[in-house]
Amino acid sequence: MSHESSTAGAVRIEGATPQDLPALAELRWRWVLENEGAPIVSRDEFHAVFADWALAHSASHHCTVARRGETVIGMAWLATVDRVPSSRAPVRASGDVQSVYVVPIERNSGVGGRILAAVLERAFEAGLERVTVHSTAGAVTAYERAGFAASARLLQATRTP
Repeated sequence: MSHESSTAGAVRIEGATPQDLPALAELRWRWVLENEGAPIVSRDEFHAVFADWALAHSASHHCTVARRGETVIGMAWLATVDRVPSSRAPVRASGDVQSVYVVPIERNSGVGGRILAAVLERAFEAGLERVTVHSTAGAVTAYERAGFAASARLLQATRTP
């Protein structure tokens, strides 16, 4: 029996709606628990902060979700940033994939790859020059399968504690 038929309904990849905010906040909550440890705020407080943030950033941050039936089982956010114009490209922008998460039971089924493909399609159709991602160690190969590659010219500085 395939993974697709062993659970209720086919998976749809689509843009998130404002009604999805509680589910998206919960997925983000779960991501932090899995990757960063204990939260410093309550779940209810985080859900409220998350919803306020998502609404305030809806022009620059677009969320793509995976749904099985009516349940959101995965997400990825595309943050778009305007870039300084050049004489060869007066309008420029780039993107950053953020907060990708698929619920554990749906992992290794292709759902994450489908979400990433949809995010990249949206980014390049919008004319973004490049799309970056900051990955956890365990997800690097998933991003590579989706078309991401390391770049010797893309550098970062991090704040030291």
